[in-house]
Amino acid sequence: MKKTLVTIAACAMALSTALLAQPHGDKERKEDIARHRAMAAAHEAAAKCLESGRTEKECLEKLRQDCKGLGIGKYCGMRHKH
Repeated sequence: MKKTLVTIAACAMALSTALLAQPHGDKERKEDIARHRAMAAAHEAAAKCLESGRTEKECLEKLRQDCKGLGIGKYCGMRHKH
């Protein structure tokens, strides 16, 4: 029974990976490119904010606003170790 469950889980993971890896059309590709550029701009703005001497709290709040709807999580998927 345990071996069957492991096999079923492995098959489900392989199928979900295959579905996610489907090639995008031109429209989806252009949307992905635009989203990556928007995320990069948001992170660059956050770096400049920190360089300007403003607090981390202020800069993270701005990053959170800039990333809303762009990526996974509040900060476009970027996590820090601290």
